[in-house]
Amino acid sequence: MHGYTYQAALEAAEKINWRVEDLIGEGKQLDFSKPFLPESLARVKQLSFLTAREQLALNHIRSNGYLYMFGLVEEFIVPYVLDHARPLIHGDEVRVRALLEFASEEAKHIQLFRRFSADFARGFGSRCDVIGPPSEIAGAILTHHPLAVALLIMHIEWMTQRHFIDSVRDDQDLDPQFKSLLKHHWMEEAQHTKIDTMIVESLASACTKTEIERAVEEYLEMGGFLDGGLQQQVAFDLESLARSCGSTLSEAEKEAFTQVQLQANRWTFIGSGMTHPNFLASVEKLDPAHRRKLEEVAPIFS
Repeated sequence: MHGYTYQAALEAAEKINWRVEDLIGEGKQLDFSKPFLPESLARVKQLSFLTAREQLALNHIRSNGYLYMFGLVEEFIVPYVLDHARPLIHGDEVRVRALLEFASEEAKHIQLFRRFSADFARGFGSRCDVIGPPSEIAGAILTHHPLAVALLIMHIEWMTQRHFIDSVRDDQDLDPQFKSLLKHHWMEEAQHTKIDTMIVESLASACTKTEIERAVEEYLEMGGFLDGGLQQQVAFDLESLARSCGSTLSEAEKEAFTQVQLQANRWTFIGSGMTHPNFLASVEKLDPAHRRKLEEVAPIFS
């Protein structure tokens, strides 16, 4: 048993409560002489045919896409959580307040990442294209079964925890400003993982076995949908690197770039969430067979 409660999540959220203005702007500048993302996520060192300058630029390009992706997914998390809270408005007031705080924090993260994007564009010096528009991607995700979407959101929240704890927290080489953004994002997402777990349990309790099976299938379908977006993002990143550094890669080098960076993106956004022990534990509660299925699929995204 996890022991999570809406009361505890709400109390923790109220203690953290940082503001966007505290983290970005007014002299808080990105240091483009340092990497932003840890190598375990960026995987730029594997591309030995890139110069050190090109590897650093690619790390920055990936970092821009990394926070953009979080802003993108939060555009469907906010309406989803609000829709989940609406029927409960006359019920458990603590639960409703925790859900509304959850949505408010995700809206704040969107604002933070947009501010970062503006700072990045000013400092990086050339255009970096990204997939989208977010509203269309959010619309496609929200057509799925509510339990499937809840599973995807829980995946994303546990993924965020894993990235910070395993890769970011102890990396002293990263730009302090970018690391601060990740830290404060992680602090609030830590409460969201608990709320997500309770949402999944609540929804699953009202579903038939067939509905749960379909929800897990739709979760995997959404993973495939996002994987298609990641393939496009890798192509954009290759173009962004050429614009930034004037890089001219051979066809073999472009192929190697695509293979390495696609797997890096797949691990970052799909594999690291799908294989998180707490995520798998929640899936196992639905049915151990569903956990086994995810564990069979996960190596594709390693």
